[in-house]
Amino acid sequence: MSTEAETDPRKVDAIIERWGRDPSFVIEMMQDVQQELRHLPRAALEQLSAATSTDMARLYHIATFYKAFSLEPRGLFSVQVCTGTACHVRGAARSLDALSRELEVEPGETTEDLLFTLEGVRCLGCCSLAPVVAVGPDLHGDLDSSKVKRLVKKYRKRAAKMEADNA
Repeated sequence: MSTEAETDPRKVDAIIERWGRDPSFVIEMMQDVQQELRHLPRAALEQLSAATSTDMARLYHIATFYKAFSLEPRGLFSVQVCTGTACHVRGAARSLDALSRELEVEPGETTEDLLFTLEGVRCLGCCSLAPVVAVGPDLHGDLDSSKVKRLVKKYRKRAAKMEADNA
């Protein structure tokens, strides 16, 4: 998993070069860094700043303004629990609590193994599936608290398979 100490400057350089070092594409470069490293490490922002002549203050402003960016490492899987009205009425709070217990993190936190980041979100736009949880791009409807252990186990297995495939 990527950490500050493991940030490979060559990956960031490749992203910067792909965008032609053009400061007008700094947000796109930050999106690519976020995608590659699952957060925006300080070293990567410094590299981006130097390559594009963009002030660090501007980069931090962008990174803290947009919710899509994170200055802290995020999990391989983003777990978003819908807490909108339909999901709330159908028990989303219990599902969120169960996920929090199972992952041993509070909403907004990332597991120590960097596999999961847990979040409560206002609406995922699929009220008929309430309560709904998104794990990355995958939607899981009618996810009551009794199904949480099985869901987490499924994604732990997927992570293990991904790691084995990359070894």
